[in-house]
Amino acid sequence: MQVTPIKTHKITKKDKDIFKILDKYIPKLQEKSVVAVTSKIIAICEGRIVHKDLTTKDKLVEQEAEWFLPRHLSKYDFCISIKNNTFTASAGVDESNGNGYYVLWPSNPQRSANALRLHLKQRFNLNKIGVIITDSKTTPLRWGVTGVAVAHSGFSALNSYIGKPDVFGRLLKAEKLNVADTLATAAVGVMGEGNEQTPLAIIEDVPFVRFQPRNPTQNELKDLHIQLEDDLYAPLLRGVKWKKGKGASEKLWSNGVSPD
Repeated sequence: MQVTPIKTHKITKKDKDIFKILDKYIPKLQEKSVVAVTSKIIAICEGRIVHKDLTTKDKLVEQEAEWFLPRHLSKYDFCISIKNNTFTASAGVDESNGNGYYVLWPSNPQRSANALRLHLKQRFNLNKIGVIITDSKTTPLRWGVTGVAVAHSGFSALNSYIGKPDVFGRLLKAEKLNVADTLATAAVGVMGEGNEQTPLAIIEDVPFVRFQPRNPTQNELKDLHIQLEDDLYAPLLRGVKWKKGKGASEKLWSNGVSPD
């Protein structure tokens, strides 16, 4: 796998068109490539920014999150949340590289990923092209961040090994590879977290990616998420008193059952 970061100008509120940014900095693209775009520059182009003088981060987290834990519960004054069925910090609300603004997640990351894939497909006349929208995430019991795919398009996000043999012939029962998050982690690793100014990356030579010349279906997107009763970490998730946010209506807990 080869991951190439792409340096751009500083993306600010003056930037209104994410497609123009891609056209300016991606002059060529080959079949079976995946383009990684940070959620932050998409959100900035959408105007999903709020000046820090106008509100507080806590209010934005409550507005954006489905469920969240108040920051006073954290040693680091840090808000843990669930948004779009994803375990994330502060419901995606971030201050870094915001130039005095809080930057939210894109309003509809999946719609953005689909639109970006179609734009690149038509511009370069490609059939097999993927897109991921990335953000960084923390992992329990580990210092540092890795990557997460906020949305994807143009390839199968999961590779299932269920029913397939391991090297000694034992049939695997539960193993699946999250391809989208794997690619996001690789992209975030080269794009960086500071002043690198590389919010784009091109990922090539990915034989484990099964490209699809279309957007993911609703069933495919649904299959990415685990209901709480099936989640390995259900005891931990049920062990805290989550506060309900005002965010997306999609329920993490089936049958309307709340986490507490």
